[in-house]
Amino acid sequence: MYYKYYGAIQMSTRTINVRLPEALYKQIEDLSKATARTKSFLAIDALTHYVQRESWQIRDIRQGIEEADAGDFATTKEVEAVFAKYGA
Repeated sequence: MYYKYYGAIQMSTRTINVRLPEALYKQIEDLSKATARTKSFLAIDALTHYVQRESWQIRDIRQGIEEADAGDFATTKEVEAVFAKYGA
């Protein structure tokens, strides 16, 4: 099966079970029929977009921890400039 987000024709897969509200299931079912896509494709598409959109938080937190561990902190002057810029 091909999923454009993975860039591969075959991939190993894992299964998860998700309970959906009836209304959401119906929307997915209707969209599946209208687009000639499987419900699995739509779920993978939605989850892929969600994970890509939300992953910045983990990445930024890890980067901040690495910077702190390296002793890379803002100076008092830099902090005051940010506060002044944003009115804090």
